[in-house]
Amino acid sequence: MYCVDWLSWFDAPEYEFARQVLQRGVAALYFVAFLSSLNQFPALLGERGLLPVPEFLAGFSRLRRPTLFRWRYSDRLVRWICAAGLLVAALLVAGVPQLGPPWVPMIAFLALWLLYMSIVNVGQTFYGFGWEMLLLEAGFTVAFLGSDQTDPPRTILILIIWLVFRLEFGAGMIKIRGGREWRDLTALYYHHETQPMPGPLSRQAHLLPKPLHKVEVLGNHFAQLVVPFFLFAPQPVASAAAAVVIFTQLWLVASGNFAWLNWIAIVLAFAAVSDPVVHAVFPVIPLDWHGETGAARETPLWWQAITLAVTLLLVVLSYWPLRNLFSKHQLMNASFNRWQLVNTYGAFGTVTKQRIEIVVEGTLDDSPDDSPDWREYGFKGKPGDLRRLPRQWAPYHLRLDWLMWFLPLRTVHEEWFYAFLGKLLEADRGTLRLLRDDPFDGVAPQWVRVRSYRYRFSTRKEFRETGNRWVRTLLHEPIRPVSLRRSGGRRR
Repeated sequence: MYCVDWLSWFDAPEYEFARQVLQRGVAALYFVAFLSSLNQFPALLGERGLLPVPEFLAGFSRLRRPTLFRWRYSDRLVRWICAAGLLVAALLVAGVPQLGPPWVPMIAFLALWLLYMSIVNVGQTFYGFGWEMLLLEAGFTVAFLGSDQTDPPRTILILIIWLVFRLEFGAGMIKIRGGREWRDLTALYYHHETQPMPGPLSRQAHLLPKPLHKVEVLGNHFAQLVVPFFLFAPQPVASAAAAVVIFTQLWLVASGNFAWLNWIAIVLAFAAVSDPVVHAVFPVIPLDWHGETGAARETPLWWQAITLAVTLLLVVLSYWPLRNLFSKHQLMNASFNRWQLVNTYGAFGTVTKQRIEIVVEGTLDDSPDDSPDWREYGFKGKPGDLRRLPRQWAPYHLRLDWLMWFLPLRTVHEEWFYAFLGKLLEADRGTLRLLRDDPFDGVAPQWVRVRSYRYRFSTRKEFRETGNRWVRTLLHEPIRPVSLRRSGGRRR
């Protein structure tokens, strides 16, 4: 009798819609991640990249960072890995592996996890973002949701909800413990303008009245510090809590570009949404996914054993992030094991009050001091051209543009940035493809220089008068003109 009760609790047939969203959604984000790596990894980290992986591997600890590149790296190999990841992810999005027994989608997701982990673990600063480990953890956990031949396992759904809780509550606690602007509700006076990569609606969001910005912050605190607890509540409360998470994440999608961070939060939140609630809100979505003639699904004991073993593993690994959530010295975006499972998350504990942009210029003239013809390199995502409307890039990740935002917060004297300047002086084609605009059409400049500007969104009146969406003020020149032909130049 107890065994029958356990088996009936273990299976969660009322969460079939959630499983479909979780499996296909996470696979779609893996597709985006592999596409981003295919397009950018060789130029950033390849054999002739800004931070070449072969040099990194020379001092690499094989015991700490699992990667397929531990034996050998080549740009061709990383392209093959990305191509394999794209193929497997596309099949999962189409639902093909899910048609087979539960071990088939499990193998597919674990392959994505291991392939992408191999890239992340040699990606250095270009892959040092919290959403990388979030995607890895999500891929591993979703691997054990089973297939169309079995009901979704309830323990795995609970673990995914626990992941959403850590993501949301961790971010909320980081803010409360962080800058005063989150506690006095003024954070969004600045954040829409100073965030790493504004989107097409960011300026309009910034120009909202300040009382609405305070309402935004209050809503953020409610969504991140209160709502996550209700994800564990009975239905329909849990679905309502998930709806709040999804709505707030959609607002973040609309007002900025944060790679796949917001999108994966939206996907994972569906773990708390049950089929009856979905059917009640959207009657066109069937309540019974298998129809009246669908065969009853019976979960094999061997599959239950696997999912319970994984559940036990992830519960044990939860001790360290749980302790971190309530620590006075809370870590943000940290992993406690080399497999990057059950991590701690958080973002923007403090908000920058001014937007400082690093602008790179070049000239074809022999003498930089007398040159009147300095031309600015244009980036795909980060602000540059004052009139240009920012694009919506997320969930695609522009890694070079993101690191450019960090330069004024740290130092422009980064190894990779000097390597980047050297590549511009060589007119390196791979590097130039990372940019939106090469002002010299493939011709190598004689000199490049770096200038620092303060950017702010134009007011409505300024926009009507000039057509400029940004106003900028020159601050200083942190790197004076350098050339490959002169002693001031640096070359990799």
